[in-house]
Amino acid sequence: MATKNIPVEYSLRIGVKGGGCGGVSYALGFDLTKEGDQGYEIEGLAVLIEKKHVMFLMGMQVDFHESNEAKGFVFTNPDLPKRHDNQ
Repeated sequence: MATKNIPVEYSLRIGVKGGGCGGVSYALGFDLTKEGDQGYEIEGLAVLIEKKHVMFLMGMQVDFHESNEAKGFVFTNPDLPKRHDNQ
């Protein structure tokens, strides 16, 4: 993180936004520890998650994918059943 000018006291924050019928979207960013956070170390990286978001992120895998069309982070939760729309 030092090579990206991110202060050493910052951690990667993973969170959720939204809910209801539209489901949730996921957020990534760098932040300082706040009250109500749970801290983890994943592959040597300090990660923060708000306690109220933990239940939405359990089992979540975060990968970075890059192709000719797009690049970005992909969130996958193998613990959730696949959604099948009959439309």
